[in-house]
Amino acid sequence: MAWILLFVAGIFEVVWAYSMKQSEGFTRLWPSIVTGVMMVASFACLSVAMRSIPLGTAYTIWTGIGAVGAFVVGVVLLGEQLNPTRILAAVLIVCGLVLMKLSSQ
Repeated sequence: MAWILLFVAGIFEVVWAYSMKQSEGFTRLWPSIVTGVMMVASFACLSVAMRSIPLGTAYTIWTGIGAVGAFVVGVVLLGEQLNPTRILAAVLIVCGLVLMKLSSQ
């Protein structure tokens, strides 16, 4: 259950990062509200997951999901640049996440 919560926390992190971008510096009401709610939900799920997952592992995986997820959202929804170097960087992050998960068993 902790790993599921950690994954959900990472997804919430992606949502709040995207909604923060959409808030235009917190000048738009609804995206700003979504950002705040998703931040609280993400931290809540992360804190519960960290009851049984070591800090270093949980935090690394949470931020990794957020980083790769935000990268994908940026490319798919916001038309951000996609090039081999950025793809390689995302792949390396995912490899690091897999290694972190495997090392915590």
